[in-house]
Amino acid sequence: MSATAPPLPSQFSLSSPNKFPNSNPALFLPSKKCTSLVRCELRSLENNSSFASPSPKWTVESVSGNGSDPIHIILKPPATPPLGMTSLDSTAVKSSKRVCLYYCSEMKALAQRIAAESDAIELRSITWRTFEDGFPNLFISNAHGIRGQHVAFLASFSSPGVIFEQLSVIYALPKLFVSSFTLVLPFFPTGTSERMEEEGDVATAFTLARILSNIPISKGGPTSLVIFDIHALQERFYFGDNILPCFESGIPLLLKRLQQLPDSDNISIAFPDDGAWKRFHKQLQHFPTIICAKVREGDQRIVRIKEGDPKGRHVVIVDDLVQSGGTLIECQKVLANHGASKVSAYVTHGIFPNRSWERFDHDKGGNPENGMTYFWITDSCPQTVKEVKNRAPFEVLSLAAVIAASFQI
Repeated sequence: MSATAPPLPSQFSLSSPNKFPNSNPALFLPSKKCTSLVRCELRSLENNSSFASPSPKWTVESVSGNGSDPIHIILKPPATPPLGMTSLDSTAVKSSKRVCLYYCSEMKALAQRIAAESDAIELRSITWRTFEDGFPNLFISNAHGIRGQHVAFLASFSSPGVIFEQLSVIYALPKLFVSSFTLVLPFFPTGTSERMEEEGDVATAFTLARILSNIPISKGGPTSLVIFDIHALQERFYFGDNILPCFESGIPLLLKRLQQLPDSDNISIAFPDDGAWKRFHKQLQHFPTIICAKVREGDQRIVRIKEGDPKGRHVVIVDDLVQSGGTLIECQKVLANHGASKVSAYVTHGIFPNRSWERFDHDKGGNPENGMTYFWITDSCPQTVKEVKNRAPFEVLSLAAVIAASFQI
C-alpha cells in the first residue's frame, strides 16, 4: 500500500464499525514508519482499569491490504459453550470445592459413604495409636500435602474416652496451613445437659461448646461445625466467635422415606412431649399432629395424649434422640390403645446405652401395642448402627449425602 492511503483517524481507530458487544475493545495503532506498508497491532484492554470485568476474547483471523484498498481485518468470535451448558453451569462445575476428609476409626463406614457421594471428596487417613501409658500416639498422613487444601474431619464423641484423642487431631489440622477446616460432629453428646435447675448443676453442653470454640483458626478463617438436630437450638449461643455452627437436620431424610410408604397418605406425626413439638413441628406441619405429655398420677408419671386423634392412622413418633426408650414405649402403648393402626418411630440419634434397643419389638401387622412397624435412626451413632443392622423394625437413614453437600457451603 502506498503512503497515500487514507490516514487512520487521530492516533488510533477501532478495527470495525461494530462495537463488538460482550467483547474487550481492541485498538489498532499505526506504525511510525508508514511508507509502503501499514502495520497494525491488536492490543487487548483486558487489564485496563476502565473495564470492570474480563470478557470473552476476539482473535485476529487475517489481515490484508492491497494498493488503495482499505484494511480488512477478520475477527474470530470467542468460542461458545456447548448446547445446553451456560457459562454459569461451567463455572459451577469448575468451582466445586475439593475436600480432604479425615475421620476417626469408628466413623470409617460413614466416611466412605460420604466420599461415594462426590468425586470432589478424597479420604485421608490418620494413624490412631497409643503409648504404653494409654495416651494417644497420633500421626496425620501426608501433612504437607494438605497445605492450601480444604480439609474436614468426621468425629464421633461416643464416649468420654475417645474425645481427647480426636480433639488432639481437631486442634492440629487447622494449623497445617489449610485453606479451610470443617468439623462434622453429627451427634453433640452433651446437648441434653444444657441448663441448670439448681445451684451446683454443671451444664456440660456449655463446656463442650467452649472447648470446640477454641479450635485454632485456619488460614481461611474460623472452623465450620456441622451438627445434626442438636437437642436445643439455643445451644447455638454457647459457641464463641471462633467457630461457625451449622445446624443440619435428619428430618428431610424421614420425609423422603415416608413418601415411599404404601400408606403415605395416612401418616400422622406424634411428639412425645412439648419439647419435641417445639423442635420439629414446623418441619412436619403438613401432617396431622398428636402431642403427648407426661402427667403425674400419685408417685408415677404416665404418658397421656394431650392433643390429636390417632384412630385408624399410621402414627410416627418423632424425637431428636433415644436413650433407654422408656418414653417411646409408653407413647407407643397409649397411641395403640387409642386406635392407631400402626405405630413407628424416628430419632436422629439412636444412642441406646446398654443395648436398650432390644426393648423394641417388630409389629409385623395388626398389633401396634406389641411393637413398632418401623424404627428409623440415622448413622450418627456408628456403634448402634452395627448392632441393629438387618434387625427389624430398625432402618438406618444415612446422613452421607447431607454431609457431602455441607462441604460446598
